[in-house]
Amino acid sequence: MKNKGCLISLGVGVALIVIVVMTLVGKYNAIVTLEEGCDLAWANVETVLQRRYDLIPNVVNTVKGFAEHEKDLLTEVTRLRSQWGEAKAAGNTAGSVQTAGMLENALGRLMVVVEKYPDLKSNQNFLALQEELAGTENRISVERRRYNEAVARFNATIRRFPANQVAGIAGAERRSPFEAAAGAAEAPTVEF
Repeated sequence: MKNKGCLISLGVGVALIVIVVMTLVGKYNAIVTLEEGCDLAWANVETVLQRRYDLIPNVVNTVKGFAEHEKDLLTEVTRLRSQWGEAKAAGNTAGSVQTAGMLENALGRLMVVVEKYPDLKSNQNFLALQEELAGTENRISVERRRYNEAVARFNATIRRFPANQVAGIAGAERRSPFEAAAGAAEAPTVEF
């Protein structure tokens, strides 16, 4: 009878160990899945940022023909485009995010400059490029939101018990959401 009690206790102990191990494995797999989701969401942000990067020379060259004296702004847009490309190539996500925000701000100011030039606003090439750029900016906004949602899910998961224990062992660290660049909340001023 004692032997039977020991076997039952051993069986229950083994079953508990299996349950705990399976729970930990499940939590680890969930963390990996969410981490990959964050990486995918960021890759989608970079894809639409790349689209913007590719459109900018066309917009700048079109505007340049009409707005020759707005060279400082055009130079800034071109510089920020290059800076974003360098940050992306270096794998510097934080630098890429920061530069993308500054570039967005400069493009907003560029569109304000465009308002000064009626001939430019009616130019079919510019109108098509402006529409492409506006569509791209909308895509960037959507992908940033999706990235931030993925980051929020990941961060919440690695902070909850018992996933936080698994995350600590696996070395999973909180991710930073995409934040607007300084001054992005202020609308650009239009001066004629």
